Amino acid sequence: MEIVSQNKCFGGVQTVYSHPSETCGVDMTFAVFMPPQARKQSVPLLWYLSGLTCNHENAMTKGGFQRYAAEHGLAVVFPDTSPRGEGVSDDNAYDLGQGAGFYVNATRAPWKPHFQMYDYIVNELREKLQEALPINGRHGITGHSMGGHGALTIALRNPSLYESVSAFAPIANPTQSDWGRKQLSAYLGDDEASWASYDASILLNDLGWKGDILIDQGADDQFLDLLRPEALTDVIAKKRQPAMIRMQDGYDHSYFFVSSFAEDHVAWHAERLHGNGN
Repeated sequence: MEIVSQNKCFGGVQTVYSHPSETCGVDMTFAVFMPPQARKQSVPLLWYLSGLTCNHENAMTKGGFQRYAAEHGLAVVFPDTSPRGEGVSDDNAYDLGQGAGFYVNATRAPWKPHFQMYDYIVNELREKLQEALPINGRHGITGHSMGGHGALTIALRNPSLYESVSAFAPIANPTQSDWGRKQLSAYLGDDEASWASYDASILLNDLGWKGDILIDQGADDQFLDLLRPEALTDVIAKKRQPAMIRMQDGYDHSYFFVSSFAEDHVAWHAERLHGNGN
């Protein structure tokens, strides 16, 4: 892990790192905010997974998470959304290829050699952070849009690794949406049965979740039909899953929406990561 940049922030430190990834086969860049409490003790870690076209920088600079993470004693990691660079497959469309890894393990050419974002997040980056930083082993995960999809699917498949999960405007039912069917077909092939393990609505129905879930969705989100929040809320009602789904009047899909509710999500995760929540 090489330091790319480092800045003092709300009494803590915001650092950008680069490292060679065995999982993705290229150098990967990510950002970590360490709160001031980490100077004296290990702290819980909140993962923030970003959406389409984003890299590590978008939420780091626009999300406003650091202030609240410093108040609650949480570290926050902002990974990239895909492998990048020379030799990494890409597409002319904004929603496939570099910047659009969808947090899956690709099994189909030309994506398979590098697009292993599920394993990168769940295994490789987690292990590197635990080894290198004062992280106490309690992890929460959240994300926006494609990253909300990633947060939900990763947590639901790995309940022993995460104490809490939330999402901002997640792609909730990608197997039935144009934000999903295109990418899952490209990365995984045409066998739709293989797509189910990357669909939060299907996973929640099949696996459930050990605790409660927080989801914020802008009621004026311009991509609402692609996100399909109703599919997830139907499963929540059917399974009687403890959850809070908030349709936020007047909010769209932008980082203005994310930053408006960042405080709520950080505080919500802090309660559960510090052992005081559901």
